[in-house]
Amino acid sequence: MSDYPEGPGWWQASDQKWYPPESFPSDAPAQPPPATPPSFEQPPAAEQPPGMPPGPGIPPAPGAAGYPGAPGYPGMPVQQKNNGLATGSMIVSIVSILCLQPIGLVGAIMGHVALGQINKSGGTQGGRGMALAGIIIGWIAFALFVLFLIILATGDGFEYTIE
Repeated sequence: MSDYPEGPGWWQASDQKWYPPESFPSDAPAQPPPATPPSFEQPPAAEQPPGMPPGPGIPPAPGAAGYPGAPGYPGMPVQQKNNGLATGSMIVSIVSILCLQPIGLVGAIMGHVALGQINKSGGTQGGRGMALAGIIIGWIAFALFVLFLIILATGDGFEYTIE
C-alpha cells in the first residue's frame, strides 16, 4: 500500500491530504481575499482578562482604567526623572541645618520653585518628596538661624563664669 494515490496530477496539500487533479487551486481563477480595514475596537470583556492591558495595536478605550502609558504607546510606563531643583533644595536645606547658616532660605525657595515645576510637568518629573523635604527643612533651618541671631544679640545664655 502506498502513501499517495496512483495516477498523474494528484497533489498533496499543506494539510497532508491528497487531492485529485480537478481540485488543483490553479484551475480556478485566483481571487484575493477581501480587504478589511484594521479594527481598533476593544475586544469584549469576556475575551480580555480583567486587569490586563490591551494587546498590541489595540489602544485602550477612552476613560478605561488600565496601565498609564505614553501618548501613542498604550501600556508603556512613563519614565520619570527627578527634578534637579528638588534634589538641590533638599541638599542645601540639610547643609544649612547642619552648619546653622542662613542658606536654608535659599533651599526653601528652591523647593517651592521645584514643586511648581513638578506640578506643571504633567507627571513626567518626579521628586515631589524631595522638594517638600527641602521646603520644610529649609524653613526650619532659617528659623533656627534667626533664633540663634536673636539669642546672640541679646547676650542672654552665653555668659559663663569661671571660678
